[in-house]
Amino acid sequence: MEDEKRLDDIISQITTKMDMLINDTTVPKNVRNAVNDAKSKLNARGEYVVRISSAIYNIDGVSNDINLPPQARTILWNILSMLESIKE
Repeated sequence: MEDEKRLDDIISQITTKMDMLINDTTVPKNVRNAVNDAKSKLNARGEYVVRISSAIYNIDGVSNDINLPPQARTILWNILSMLESIKE
């Protein structure tokens, strides 16, 4: 139960970072769409591992977009790092 609470807290932090990127108009639309899809998958019902893996896949696909501003790339890498840390 405590582990589930910890995961929910981390997912909440990740979701907040995702919202920052989704609402940042300097981030290319394809990246914002991918982050939004990842957020939806992360917050869907189901196994944590499957949700986290789906989110990682979505974000990893756009994390090296050439048009991505440096600050957005840093946030994406931070999100990926957080997701990888809770993927069990």
